[in-house]
Amino acid sequence: MNASRALAQTAQPQTAQPDAPAPRPTVALRAGPGAKVVAPLVRALSMIAAFTPQERWLGNGQLAQRTGLPPSTVSRIAHSLVCLGYLLYDGSRRKYRLSPAVLGLGYAAIAHSAIQGLAGERMAAFAREHRLHVCLAMRDRLDLVVLECRRSLESPVMLPLHVGMRVGIALSPMGWSLLAALPELERSYLLDNVERRIPRDWTRLRRRVLEGMAQVGEKGYCTAIGEWEPELGVLAASVPLEGNAPFVLTCIGASHLMTRARVERELGPRLLAMAHELQAEFNVIGQ
Repeated sequence: MNASRALAQTAQPQTAQPDAPAPRPTVALRAGPGAKVVAPLVRALSMIAAFTPQERWLGNGQLAQRTGLPPSTVSRIAHSLVCLGYLLYDGSRRKYRLSPAVLGLGYAAIAHSAIQGLAGERMAAFAREHRLHVCLAMRDRLDLVVLECRRSLESPVMLPLHVGMRVGIALSPMGWSLLAALPELERSYLLDNVERRIPRDWTRLRRRVLEGMAQVGEKGYCTAIGEWEPELGVLAASVPLEGNAPFVLTCIGASHLMTRARVERELGPRLLAMAHELQAEFNVIGQ
């Protein structure tokens, strides 16, 4: 799957298929090199991360498929999470869903993100001026998670982008720009894990990741314009922050409004300028 299609398909509403078999776990929490972790905690977090806006109710078998955990382990952990108030259980469906307690944790994290407060108005102005969608994202394991979205009502491309949307780190300019901003050891570790997750597609994906990172090294941003979805263009730049993990700013819009010439002349430099302004203001706040 290429970059443009990855973003387009991720943004589309999906109809959940109950108890559909999964070829491999879709949620895998791995510790960094040399890190010591508490295995039961990792398993519980893997289960919480398995829920999505499209699939709010999951049964025991679905949770086992998404986490790679044995069904008996899933049952024990799910029972504990229900007792603690982090999952709700519907006996008639025999399925679980996240409780408001988990949502509260997420909202608390968002509320304490200074970069989101700094970015919102700039993103909205950029979206209005250029008739685009603009997203702010950060890494969560092998995905980029969208934290903020702004869009122009005049954009000819209407995508249901939303806070909490996930995009694979190797699948789009959003991920490539972030990988280019990471230390080599961390980047290699993440890409090794991506290869283990999707071995069949890795040769092609690795080539595209390297091309995207090379573009970041040359221009400061990377793009995917009409690669498979002719009407869709994507442009992304990282926002490195002192003492924090980098964020990523991404523009998504109609490819006829995001020609390579316009990206190089206008959109790319403007996106980089916004990233540099956010970086400078955040670093002042953090001092």
